[in-house]
Amino acid sequence: MTYERSTKGLITVAQNRAVNKLTLEEASTELARLADVLARANIDYHQKDAPFLSDSDYDALRIRNHEIEVRFPQMKRGDSPSEKIGAPLSEGFAKIVHAVPMLSLANAFNKADVSDFDERIRRYLGLKQDLSLSYTVEPKIDGLSLSLRYEQGRLVHAATRGDGQVGENVTENAKTIGNIPHVIANAPEILEVRGEVYIGHSDFADLNERQSIEGSKVFANPRNAAAGALRQIDVRVTAERPLQFFAYAWGELSEPLGNTQTEAVARLAAFGFQINSLTETCQTIESLLAHYNNIEAQRASLGYDIDGVVYKVNDLGYQRRLGFRSTTPRWAVAHKFPAELAWTYLEAIDIQVGRTGALSPVARLKPVTVGGVVVSNATLHNEDYILGRDSNGSAIRDGKDIRISDWVQIYRAGDVIPKIADVDLSKRKVEAEAFVFPSSCPECGSIATREEGDAVWRCVGGFICPAQGVERIKHFVSRKAFDIDGLGTKQIEMFFYDDALAVKEPADIFTLAKRDTQNLTSLKNRDGWGERSAANLFAAIEERRNIGFGRLLFALGIRHVGEAAANLIATHYTKWDEFVLAIDEAFTSKGAEWGTLLAIEGVGEVMATSLVSAFANPLERGAIDRLVAQLEIQDAEAPKTEGSPLVGKTVVFTGSLKKMSRAEAKARAENLGAKVAGSISTKTDLVVAGIGAGSKAKKAQDLGIAIIDEDDWFQMIEAL
Repeated sequence: MTYERSTKGLITVAQNRAVNKLTLEEASTELARLADVLARANIDYHQKDAPFLSDSDYDALRIRNHEIEVRFPQMKRGDSPSEKIGAPLSEGFAKIVHAVPMLSLANAFNKADVSDFDERIRRYLGLKQDLSLSYTVEPKIDGLSLSLRYEQGRLVHAATRGDGQVGENVTENAKTIGNIPHVIANAPEILEVRGEVYIGHSDFADLNERQSIEGSKVFANPRNAAAGALRQIDVRVTAERPLQFFAYAWGELSEPLGNTQTEAVARLAAFGFQINSLTETCQTIESLLAHYNNIEAQRASLGYDIDGVVYKVNDLGYQRRLGFRSTTPRWAVAHKFPAELAWTYLEAIDIQVGRTGALSPVARLKPVTVGGVVVSNATLHNEDYILGRDSNGSAIRDGKDIRISDWVQIYRAGDVIPKIADVDLSKRKVEAEAFVFPSSCPECGSIATREEGDAVWRCVGGFICPAQGVERIKHFVSRKAFDIDGLGTKQIEMFFYDDALAVKEPADIFTLAKRDTQNLTSLKNRDGWGERSAANLFAAIEERRNIGFGRLLFALGIRHVGEAAANLIATHYTKWDEFVLAIDEAFTSKGAEWGTLLAIEGVGEVMATSLVSAFANPLERGAIDRLVAQLEIQDAEAPKTEGSPLVGKTVVFTGSLKKMSRAEAKARAENLGAKVAGSISTKTDLVVAGIGAGSKAKKAQDLGIAIIDEDDWFQMIEAL
């Protein structure tokens, strides 16, 4: 294939025909071309450090690829660029499993977000507003995350973030970075130092000048240059690049670095690492925001790229208590700098149908560059957002609605899909009509409903809706669910729409793989399949008949039940059959089992209702039961509770606790092997009565149940 080398020529070819005017055959041809060009772009950028596309051109092609796939879902390829992140791991790099996961950070974009962050911290820790709580404030470096592991003071390996759990071994490359010490005096026996690899502005300019003189490709920005340099197979190339390293965090430690974030970072500096001199400790929201503004004012003169600041709870004891969500720490947040803006023309509003039946409106835009990225679509959230109001009915955008043919202001704030900030009413066409949200599903024609209190319209078609059916099966076989090798998007759609091999629900995957001659013969005669590939797929499916409780629950795709919640629920009940009995009882009586479900950390009314409703729905339950009949479900591992007197006990908290929040108390009790309930019953073993304990404490006393106060409770758990 001939690759377009000029930016102008590439964009012209890629966008020479509007997506909504493509025929099926043209869409197939264009998707094949885009898959080929983008695959090479990924390899050239991530592996060869020689990208032939600019960032904006690359993004424009990915966006076009996504738009074509949305319009022609049946044509989505198995090697679709939208299903890939980066490029395959280079054969030159081994994998390293992080002893402590390298998580990302939650984002904040304004003062209200920062205040919410502080309030969440105080609520979780049970701290009142008038009590002092200090934070560190540091610039958020726009570079590449790196973890350095030292054992007995010597650097033994360096790893990229990767997927957070597993990274690439770039030890030899990291050793070429001048300000990374190879040996540290007086270091803990095990020390993992984490930070950001970057290239300064002046070094970047010099690098690109050298690249130009040598006739080599120049880099789009310092971050891309740093990322490409660190992952060079030839370590000599890395050594020639002006890489630097800022240290700001740590992973596994054999001993603490200090009692506070400030002390620990100062210890890293004492070890010889470069830390950021702009890091400060602040006591109030006002001082956090003041230092944020101070850093932003210096942004252009810092000499390196930053895209915001990071706030971290300073007390490391508090950090340990706060812990982590599934992908982010509770004790830190990234406050991004203001979004970049651009005006463009809104060409259409499309409705996409999601896995849970949600009808999501998307604005199709005349392509425009926003913050270095070509944008051609933006999220419109829901009906209220389009009408110019929030979930409470209050006006947003000064009450301006959004209509097809409007000129709209687009902003990006670290989001994958941009948003609409404003509408220019002076340019609105007289004939432009208010958008009417559809009352039927655009995919299957089923009725769409909007429940009271819900901002989203949903298709009620369930499994008969092709969009929902395909998306549910995609989720079911995804990596964190059943992870079935060989069942990608292309294969799922083929099976779903094929009458002979019909896979309309998860159970069909396993009945398909019973290796009967008819199925095997039917599949191996399909285009792209042979006897070996068909047999391999059936073998991969068979391997997944044995599945863990938590993965199974997550794979069902029940609304509001994510991976972390599924694992918490599985850990609580441990056995699938016991969980199902409890869910059925919760539905029929909403008694003790309903309270037990709500008492699980992270499970609230909304999630519990969604979970119980899914199992009570005859169609959903039938599909679940048919699936379970095909599986061997592994029990979840209960918390490690050796020596705990709370193992198997049912605990109820009542009244106000002073030393820890109710959420933390529940979490600690469950980690010690207890079941936490919301109401008193004959099954209750222990009641922890805080200030103002009333009817629950009296009922416990009447039933002869042991009652202790918060001091006794705190003493009990601290001893374990």
